[in-house]
Amino acid sequence: MSLQENGVGRRRFLAGGAIIGAGTVLSACTSNTPDAAGTAQAAAPAAGSAEGPAVTVGFSAPAADHGWIAAVTTNAVERAKKYKDVTLEATEGTNDVAQQISAVKSLIAKKVDVLVILPYDGKALTQVAREATDAGIPVVNLDRLFSSPLAMHSFIGGDNYGMGASAGNFIADHLKQKGVQNPVIAEVAGLDNLELTQERSRGFKEALAAQGLSVTSRQAADFTAATGQKVASQMLQANKKIDALWNHDDDQGIGVEAAIKQSGRTDEFVMVGGAGSKHVMELIKADNSFVKATVLYNPSMAGSAISLGRLLAQKKGLSDLVEQEIPASIVAYSATVTKENVDNYLPFGFV
Repeated sequence: MSLQENGVGRRRFLAGGAIIGAGTVLSACTSNTPDAAGTAQAAAPAAGSAEGPAVTVGFSAPAADHGWIAAVTTNAVERAKKYKDVTLEATEGTNDVAQQISAVKSLIAKKVDVLVILPYDGKALTQVAREATDAGIPVVNLDRLFSSPLAMHSFIGGDNYGMGASAGNFIADHLKQKGVQNPVIAEVAGLDNLELTQERSRGFKEALAAQGLSVTSRQAADFTAATGQKVASQMLQANKKIDALWNHDDDQGIGVEAAIKQSGRTDEFVMVGGAGSKHVMELIKADNSFVKATVLYNPSMAGSAISLGRLLAQKKGLSDLVEQEIPASIVAYSATVTKENVDNYLPFGFV
């Protein structure tokens, strides 16, 4: 079985500063309930989010050539539709830095009320974000962090360290329940030169260490199915026994799954995924494969970014907080999805 490489790896960076669980913070102004159709971000605004002055939210993100990125754009668009007082100006997604800078400049020229930007390259988009803030347009920095806090009012992103920690805790608990002694624990990482990969691996290593365990075998791929398959094949050949495997990314995991099936070792160990694709959640729900869990890096954060942008433009805060201003940094919690709770998360799985 051969798989084609499909798209650019996600470059996500853990924010510094104040860290607040996004689900908790936004409960004052949003609801997380999926609709019957299973739309990823279909929730209507909560009753406490009264209609306010009409505002225009500008949105810019990379090209939707990867499942997670596509879901980010879908979440942003669907969330904006839920507000009668929001007009969304979304530019065409691009992986060309110069084109994204030009697109953001066009939104600044249109004098949108607020900008939500997921930069293809945070450092490269910092200056144009500064231009927006200097022009009096507040910026919500989504997922990939700008190189200067002066370029944004608020950041919202996922918890890469938390992903690793959640995966490590699940695997450690599973192995102890099974009574496995001296387990062989494998890790298929993403791109090692990215901070996000380093943070995920650090969280995984430290969570395992806290329970007296360690990573036995680790190799890095690059967030594509093809490299996931190649790396997993090499890992399986090098290790005659594996008790548990964590794969950092569910899109990459398509290849990892293929390699495991090719090896014929589907009953030997459990696999934990990363990010939360619909495909992996369906495997977890079926409970008839080696895939037993995934740890979330939920694209629904894009919908929350639209909600934050709306509040910023309307000069509102979050009603359940004492402070009047929107927090400077929000990091979404990385939940562990298992067969016990998968029905709660399946409508949010990206494809």
